[in-house]
Amino acid sequence: MSTIIGELSLHYEGYGFVAPTQSGHPDVFIPARLMGDAMHGDLVEVTVRKNAKGLMEGSIKAIVQRRLKQMVGRLEYQAGKWSVLSEDQRVRHKMRLVSAPRGMQHGDYVVAKITQYPSEKRPLEGEVIEQLPKRGSLPSEVEYVIAKHQLPKMFPEPVEREASFVKSEAPTRYASRDTSDGRKDLRSLPFITIDGDDAKDFDDAVCAQKLPNDRIRLWVAIADVSHYVQPHSALDKEAYERATSVYFPGRVLPMLPEILSNDLCSLKPHEDRLALVAELLLSHHGEVIEEHFYPAIFQSHARLTYTLVRRLLVDKEESLRKETQFLLETLEILSEAAERLKNLRSMRGSLDFDLPEPEIILDLTGGIEHIEKTERNWSHQIIEELMIAANEAVARFLVKKKVGCVFRVHDGPDPEKISRFYKIVQRLGFQGRFHFPVPSHHLMKILKYFKGHAEMRLINSMLLRSMAQAVYSANNIGHFGLASKCYCHFTSPIRRYPDLIVHRLLKTAWGDAKWRPPEILLEQMSEHCSRQERRSMEAEREMIALHMTLFMQDKLGETYEGVISHVTKFGFFVELIDYFVEGLVPLESLKGDIYAFDQEHLALKGKRHKKLFKIGDRVRITVEEVKLSERRTFLNLLDTKNTFSKMDA
Repeated sequence: MSTIIGELSLHYEGYGFVAPTQSGHPDVFIPARLMGDAMHGDLVEVTVRKNAKGLMEGSIKAIVQRRLKQMVGRLEYQAGKWSVLSEDQRVRHKMRLVSAPRGMQHGDYVVAKITQYPSEKRPLEGEVIEQLPKRGSLPSEVEYVIAKHQLPKMFPEPVEREASFVKSEAPTRYASRDTSDGRKDLRSLPFITIDGDDAKDFDDAVCAQKLPNDRIRLWVAIADVSHYVQPHSALDKEAYERATSVYFPGRVLPMLPEILSNDLCSLKPHEDRLALVAELLLSHHGEVIEEHFYPAIFQSHARLTYTLVRRLLVDKEESLRKETQFLLETLEILSEAAERLKNLRSMRGSLDFDLPEPEIILDLTGGIEHIEKTERNWSHQIIEELMIAANEAVARFLVKKKVGCVFRVHDGPDPEKISRFYKIVQRLGFQGRFHFPVPSHHLMKILKYFKGHAEMRLINSMLLRSMAQAVYSANNIGHFGLASKCYCHFTSPIRRYPDLIVHRLLKTAWGDAKWRPPEILLEQMSEHCSRQERRSMEAEREMIALHMTLFMQDKLGETYEGVISHVTKFGFFVELIDYFVEGLVPLESLKGDIYAFDQEHLALKGKRHKKLFKIGDRVRITVEEVKLSERRTFLNLLDTKNTFSKMDA
C-alpha cells in the first residue's frame, strides 16, 4: 500500500483516474464507490492498493485542494428552492443556491460561483454570478464552453494599463549597432517567419547559411518577452495564471494582452525586435557541433505562410519562385537543415504521429462554412524540426549552467496499456517480438507498418492513448516521444508561460539577471502550467466538437458517403468523405441481425449472418440526429462497400 497526490479526472460513469503530480508514475484508477466527496479536477491524496482481483486501484484519502471554482448549468426551481444542474456528467453534484437569482427563471443557463463544497454534512452550494445567453447559437455555445472551462475572457484593468505603459516606453527603432545591454545586432541577416495564414502572434524567426565542409549555420530568434514582462508584475501574474493562450476557430484567448502578443512582442516584418537567439552549427549529418545563445536585435525580412512555402519548395511553382527569388536561397538551406535534423531524430527513434485534425473554415460573418482536414506538409515540418533543435540545445545549456530548468518531459508507455496495444497490432498482422521497457524506435516501426492503411488513424490514436501525457517538470526524465534526453520549451514565450520561465533562466545563466527560483518553486510552477495546458486542450477539443455538431445541424436527413474510422461495443464511427466530420452509427440502429463487438477483428459482427463492420469499410449513411449538448452527430446506415485494410491482407 502506498500514497500519492495527483489531479482527479472523473468519467461520466462515475469512476475516475488520478494523474500523480510527480512525473514517472502511472495514473491510478479510482472506482466510483471510493470517490468520496471529491470533484472533477480536485488535487487529492490517494491510497493505492491491490483489489480482490489483484489489480491496483486507489481510494480518495483526502482533498488537498479544490480546483473547481465555478459551475455552469441550468437553473431549476422546485418546491420553492433554486438550484443549478450541470450538463457536464463529470460533475456529480447538484448545486443549491444560497439566494434566489434576480431576473432569471427556471431553465436559464448560468455561471455560479461555489461558496460551499460538498461534504457528508452539507451539499454543494453557490451563488449565480452571470447569466448566459440562450443556448443553441454559435456565439452562445462559445460563451458556454469558455465559462465551463473557467477560461478568462478579459484582462483586468491594471494589466491592460501596464501593457499600454510598456508599449509606450518601448522605442520603435534602435539607431545604434552597439547596444548598452550587450545585444548582438543581427538586422543584416535575412530572417523570415513562417506561420499560418491567420496568425498574428509571431514568436519565432529563422535564418540559415551554408558553410564550407557542408555545414549549416542556423539562427533561431525568439521574441524576448521577458524584456517586457518582469517577474511579479501585474502582467506576469496574469500570464502565469493563464499559462497559455487558448485557440478557438476565429478567436484567441491570449496569455498576454494583444498590444504585446500581436504587436510589441510579435516578430512583424521590417520592424526592429528584441530576441533571444539560439545559434547552432550543424554537421553534414545534422549533429549540433556548436551552439551559442545570446540576446539580439533583428528584423524579420519577410512574413511567409506555410501555404506559400509549400508552393515554393514542394510544388515548385516556377512563376512564384521567380517573384520570390531573394527568399529561395534561405528557404532551401532551412529545408536542408530540417531534413538533416529530421533524419537524425528518426534514427534515434523519435515518434512521428499521423493524426490529422479538423480545420474549421469560417465565413465573413463568423458562420461555419466548411470543415476539412488540416494540411500538414513539409513547410510545417521545417519549422517543427528547427524549433525542436533549438529547444533541445537550450535545455542542454541550462543543465550545463546548473541554473534550473522547466523541462518538457514525456514518460515511457504504461506496461499494461502498451501490452494491450501490442495484442491488437498482432491481431492486425504486425509481426515482431515485444519486450519491456519498449524502445521508441520499435513503436515507430509499428506506425510505419500501418501507414497508408485503413487502421492507420486508429493505431496512431491507440498508441497515443497508451502513452503518458507530456508535462512540464523541474525534474528531467527525458522525452520518450522525441527520444530526447533533455528537452524544454523555449520557442513560444508569447503564448506559453514555461517558455517565458526558460528565457529568464537563460538570462540568469548569462549573468544578466538574478532570477533563480528554488527547484521546489519551479516544480510548483511546472505543475500549474501543465494543469492549465490540460484545461485549454479540453476546451479546444470541445470547441471543435461544438463547431462540428452545429455544422451538421442543417444536414438532417441528407445522405453522405464515409469510411468507418473506429469501432466500439456501442456502435461505429464514420468519417464523412465530403467533410472532415465524424458521426456515430449506434449499435441498436443496425438492422437485419444482432451485432456484437468482435475483439479479435476490432469489428461488429452479426450473430446469424456473420457480417462484419470493420475499420476502413466504405458506407453510405444519412444524418439522423444532432445532439448539441453532447457535441455528437448520430448517423443511420444505408449500405456498405468494403475497402482494403490490413485485416484483408
